Parts: sequence; C-alpha cells; structure tokens
Amino acid sequence: MAKTLMTQSRSVIRPIEPGNSAICTHCGTPVKFVARAQLRQVIANVYVDGTWNRVEHFHADCYVEANQPYGDPSD
Repeated sequence: MAKTLMTQSRSVIRPIEPGNSAICTHCGTPVKFVARAQLRQVIANVYVDGTWNRVEHFHADCYVEANQPYGDPSD
C-alpha cells in the first residue's frame, strides 16, 4: 500500500486531556483540562517549505480569534 505524505500545515480539534501541558500559541496561557467543562483544543502540525517544523496548540476559541491560521480543523 502506498503511503500518503502530508506536506501542508493542517489542524484538528480534540478534547483537552488530563495532564496536558501545552501552551496556547495565540494567548500564551496553558491549555488546561477542566473536568466539568469538556473544553476543546486545536492542534496544528505546521510545515515549512514542505517539511514538518512544529506542533502548535490553541484553545478552540483562540484558534477562531486567530482567524484559523491552518484552516478548518478536522474532527
């Protein structure tokens, strides 16, 4: 089976898991798990010149405020 190589930046939306230690790229505050809130985060794989460069994390609201820099997040 042929492998599909991803070379474009993209994003996904996921629940925030307990123990998450990511910092939001947009606002600079921790993306923290809150038991009763069921908050969501956007995780983006960022590619530069066709090569993977980094992962960026956003609060779901911050990603919208940032004008969805990596497109509509996939589920």
